[in-house]
Amino acid sequence: QVQLVQSGGGLVQPGGSLTLSCAASGSTVSIFGMRWYRQAPGKQRDLVAAITPVGFTNYADSLKGRFAISRDNAKNTVYLQMNSLKPEDTAVYYCNMHTPTRDYWGQGTQVTVSS
Repeated sequence: QVQLVQSGGGLVQPGGSLTLSCAASGSTVSIFGMRWYRQAPGKQRDLVAAITPVGFTNYADSLKGRFAISRDNAKNTVYLQMNSLKPEDTAVYYCNMHTPTRDYWGQGTQVTVSS
């Protein structure tokens, strides 16, 4: 049984930074593509960042230079480093493991950017 357990998030002031973590069990994050999505109230769930098994990364155009996805194979964990946060980054963030048979999702983590 694959489980993705997220941690991090919370309330941060504009311009601040946060790091989200996604710890996997039942599978290995280095084998499959791992992604972060976010969903703001009343909006669809959008792709934020992705990392391939060989380590290539990809980002939503609007987030390039501010967000960074990384992976620690020893900890079987994927991270999302978020810098220079803006109020429009407020959303629930989800990690995702994309396998050939199905996608697995973390429980979601609220990130609120507000003064």
